[in-house]
Amino acid sequence: MNTAYDPRAFEPFAVTVDLAVFTVRAGALHVLLIRRGREPYAGAWALPGGFILPRESAETAARRELAEETGLSPGLVADLHLEQLRTYSEPGRDPRMRVVSVAFTALVPDMPEPAAEGGGDADRARWVPVDRAAGLAFDHAVILADARSRVGSKLEYTCLATAFCPPEFTLGELRAVYETVWDTALDRPNFRRKVLATPGFVEAVPGAARLTGGRGKPAALYRPGPATALHPPLLRPTEGPPR
Repeated sequence: MNTAYDPRAFEPFAVTVDLAVFTVRAGALHVLLIRRGREPYAGAWALPGGFILPRESAETAARRELAEETGLSPGLVADLHLEQLRTYSEPGRDPRMRVVSVAFTALVPDMPEPAAEGGGDADRARWVPVDRAAGLAFDHAVILADARSRVGSKLEYTCLATAFCPPEFTLGELRAVYETVWDTALDRPNFRRKVLATPGFVEAVPGAARLTGGRGKPAALYRPGPATALHPPLLRPTEGPPR
């Protein structure tokens, strides 16, 4: 042991976790937010999160805080696939003291309503359309923007989008998931060509079709294929107007 090392020579600081959990509800991308019941920022909306306890890992703390503040069942929270986003360490990001936060994100289908009353620092939790998630506490607007970009990238390389569709879906319904998460209108023929050219992404349902409105013929139905990753990836347009 290096006896010359003195921990008192370094100013102590706290480590927290923050979570940006997304789902698609009613055709819009939503994020799970809590309303803070304590200062600082009492009454403001924020991402779920809190302080890491001395004997916890960051991921363990993230799952504990998510369950405590939103009322989501511990079993559901334990099964979530959380992806570490990045670390936020700008001085002054928390008015209480020096705080470094490890942020996590997830894009999850079929998420339930949170509890009407939150726990811990939260007095309420709810799903909020991302486009209406303004005025967030701390630097959570920055974390939210980074997380949205990350989950958008996840759709480029994985088959996750099919989890937000019915068991049998049209390519238009699949395209709507991409447009919702990416907030960009996609060219229909180009999207169809890319999806059908990607091995294992979707499988046609023989003889099945669905009327989708208008005077056109019924649209063919598809179901998820065996692939879990997209080769080649389905990349977002580099330019184009938002929806």
